[in-house]
Amino acid sequence: MISELKFKVTRLHRIEGKSNIRAFVDIALNESLLLKGLRIVEGKNGLFVSMPREKGKDNKWYETIHPLSNQVKEDISNVVLSAYNV
Repeated sequence: MISELKFKVTRLHRIEGKSNIRAFVDIALNESLLLKGLRIVEGKNGLFVSMPREKGKDNKWYETIHPLSNQVKEDISNVVLSAYNV
């Protein structure tokens, strides 16, 4: 069993222009699993990390990766936004 999750940004591609998407990001989990397609988005309350998602046949968007705890979601956001702000 994994006792501690360690996230590392492996790719950060900044987006220029008028879009509210600021960057696309890939992260590695414990140097064993690559999670691709996270986005840094400019929202009403500042920057946030959006998980990868795809459009279903019903035209709704569904996350393809979803953290099961708030702590994991917060850890991912901290690592990604720290890399973006460097």
